[in-house]
Amino acid sequence: MASLKDLRNRIASVKATQKITKAMQMVAAAKLRRAQDAAIAARPYAQRMGAVLANLSASMAGRPDASPLMAGTGKSDVHLLVVCTAERGLCGGFNANIAKLAREHADRLIRDGKTVKIVTVGKKGYDVLRRKYNHLIVERVDLREVKQVGYVNAQDIAAKVLAMFDAGEFDVATLFYSEFKSVISQIPTALQIIPANVAAADGDSAAADLGGAVYDYEPEESEILEELLPRNIAVQIFRALLENAASEQGARMSAMDNATRNAGDMINKLTMSYNRQRQAQITKELIEIISGAEAL
Repeated sequence: MASLKDLRNRIASVKATQKITKAMQMVAAAKLRRAQDAAIAARPYAQRMGAVLANLSASMAGRPDASPLMAGTGKSDVHLLVVCTAERGLCGGFNANIAKLAREHADRLIRDGKTVKIVTVGKKGYDVLRRKYNHLIVERVDLREVKQVGYVNAQDIAAKVLAMFDAGEFDVATLFYSEFKSVISQIPTALQIIPANVAAADGDSAAADLGGAVYDYEPEESEILEELLPRNIAVQIFRALLENAASEQGARMSAMDNATRNAGDMINKLTMSYNRQRQAQITKELIEIISGAEAL
């Protein structure tokens, strides 16, 4: 059984830890609102970009001059997985869930005889994936020095992916991130970005997406796509980074709240154990004093 001094030290240690977890919870709560607003604000632009590409791709379907970023290379032998995670931990299962989805996707592709290459964005994703797929990681993007993620960071990542595609290093690229739903719900998501995964709308749904309007594009569709398709990759990566930032803070807020509650429960148990042991020692000493007095 631990001594009273050990119990006092343990209680003091847990109380210090509780202060840290409480502070981290409050910091995450303060950062969450800004990150959540940024993620929500980025969604309409990314969705409208997808709608424009869907309608443009409908008119370009089957044409020999269609961009490989939309039509693909004609094969799917080599897959690139762009895995976006956080730079820091202490956010529950946020990083592990994204890495798990990427691992399942990679294992499925390898079983099908495909070649897999991995680009990691964020330290935690790299740390998890390198244990099993270290030989498959071809690029690692470090954002530890970036205080607030901006579009320029997404452009840099998109430029690396496009350079690899232009060099013929892969056929299909899939982006992995966590979509923010709420503080307690973040959904790991896989989005194919090369070739662009845009389902051309037809009939009434197309009219609904366009608000009933008919668009006449100037210049030609191929010229517009030549500009929009590379930008779409940067936009989707930027959206993924923003969704991850909001999801990370939400997951950290929830995890630190649970840690603070658990620390409080542990303090109560240790305090009760300390009081019982102290009471037992006092009772023992009183019995010894009374027994000694009676012996005289």
